[in-house]
Amino acid sequence: MTGGTAGAVGPGGEPGADGRAPGLSARDEAVLAVERRSWPGPGPKERAIREQLGISPTRYYQLLNALLDDPRALAHDPVTVNRLRRIRDARRGRR
Repeated sequence: MTGGTAGAVGPGGEPGADGRAPGLSARDEAVLAVERRSWPGPGPKERAIREQLGISPTRYYQLLNALLDDPRALAHDPVTVNRLRRIRDARRGRR
């Protein structure tokens, strides 16, 4: 990744040295990046998770669910995190 990331600020309001939100790992950012993309179905997405992140889809969704409750993820990508929170809350409401 090159350049700064919108919303990535460190203590005192400065961006982190690498342009990432403080404390948000490269893997966490990659998980959010996969989720930002539009996928034609579950097959290509699961394949990308395995190839790009090197983890199983089950582990991916565990990490993603934890990120939805992380304020650093919200600061890094508020549109994606808020969209996924709405989807998660709607599914919980149907149970």
